[in-house]
Order: sequence, then C-alpha cells, then structure tokens
Amino acid sequence: MPKVAVLAFPGTNCEYESVRACEAAGLEAEIVRWNEPKRLRACDAYFLAGGFSFQDRVRAGAIAAKEEVLGEIVRAADAGKPVLGVCNGAQTLLEAGLAPGLTEGHPIEMALDANNHGYICRWTYLRVENPERSLFTSLFEPGEVIPIPIAHAEGRYTTADGSLIERIEADGQIAFRYSKPDGSAADGYPVNPNGALGDIAGLTNPAGNVLAMMPHPERTSWLRQLPRNLDGHWGAVRRSYSGDINEAGPGRKLFRSLAAHLRGAA
Repeated sequence: MPKVAVLAFPGTNCEYESVRACEAAGLEAEIVRWNEPKRLRACDAYFLAGGFSFQDRVRAGAIAAKEEVLGEIVRAADAGKPVLGVCNGAQTLLEAGLAPGLTEGHPIEMALDANNHGYICRWTYLRVENPERSLFTSLFEPGEVIPIPIAHAEGRYTTADGSLIERIEADGQIAFRYSKPDGSAADGYPVNPNGALGDIAGLTNPAGNVLAMMPHPERTSWLRQLPRNLDGHWGAVRRSYSGDINEAGPGRKLFRSLAAHLRGAA
C-alpha cells in the first residue's frame, strides 16, 4: 500500500486528522516529526499538515522551510513525488520555493501575506481549476465547486512580480479559486476571504506534483463534517442525511486522486 508521510513541526496541530483523511482514501499514512528526515525516504508521498509551525515566528512557514527535513522534501518533489501542503504546510512550501516553483533552485516567488481582514475561521467555496494539470485534482471535474473550511491569518497569495500571476494562469497552475456557491467569480470580500490575488486558494508547481492550498480538505473528507446550512450541491446532500454520517465528503476526492496516482505509479 502506498505510504504517505504526514510531516509535523513544533506547533503543527492537524497531523492526526490528516492521517485519518489519507487512510480513508486507502492510503497508509504515518506521522513523521521534523527531526526525523531519514524516515521520509521510505515514503511515496508527503503531506505538510496545518498548524502554527514554530509559533509562526518571523512569518508563517519561514522557519519550517529552513529545517533540514525540507531538504528531503525538496529532493522528493524534484524527483516527481507528490507533495501536499495545507494551510501552514502551504506557507512552508511557498517559503521553500516549491510553489509555484517556476525558477530553478527554488527561490521564493510568492508570499502568503496577512489577510486583509485578520484571522478567519469559516467555510468557503472553491472552484476547481485545471484538474488535469495536477495529480491531486485528477478526479475532479473542471469548474466543480466544493465547500471547504479555512482557518488562517496569513493566506493571501501575493507577489511583487505582476507577470507571475499571468504566468501561472497561462500554465494552468492555479488549482483552486475562491468562488460563490454557484461557481461564479468571488468579486472580492467576503467570498474571497483574505484578498488573495486572482482569488487563488491553491496552486501547483509546473509539474503538478506539488500542491499548496490554504483551505483544509482533511476537514471536509466526511459528509458528517459539513454543516447543514451550506449552499449549493453539497449543502443539499448534507441536509438529506441524518444521524451518524460516514459517507465521503467533498475533500475526499483530493486524497483519492493522490491514491489513484500512487497506485498507477506502483
């Protein structure tokens, strides 16, 4: 069975739920601490979980990106292995230069800056973009809309290079955008909760094997995790059930996409 390493730093707080989300999709997953870099070499994929690594000192993800263990993640990513970063994990991937990853040597090309409206913890809607470009989105339909929660203070994708957004747009590296429940454009706050350029919620590297996303797919992997008052298709599905609900939620498809890729590569 393909094995996923869920990487945890001091301050990570989503490692256990991330393991459960991987296991629900038929993957073997284990927590690997930041000071165990050699354990990563036996794994097939890597999940940098959410939280507040090193208390978000300096800026979110900055210290984690300088740890020795990130050298193993960079080598794995460059070799084509899947690397997923969620929330603080996404911040770490950007600080390590793995996303959007346009330049050799992995310099920092984009930042996840402070939200325009401070810390936000609530549900959002994402429109799936370019699902064929990434192994993490291969089972989604183009334009599919999924409800998914966010919980961050520094999730605003931004860059000083005005041409960079155009480049990743043209290359199909934008994986998810904040949108209205019907898939139409966010048109600013509050649908775009943090002010991210281009309404970006998640982006990939050019090869599509690295995905950095701010919302939490592991927190919407089961239907029971969805609130009943959601709009759109998934809200209607949730309201049609009652009791203990163990069916797959909208986030499960991301982990099933990963599982399908790993089984095909085995």
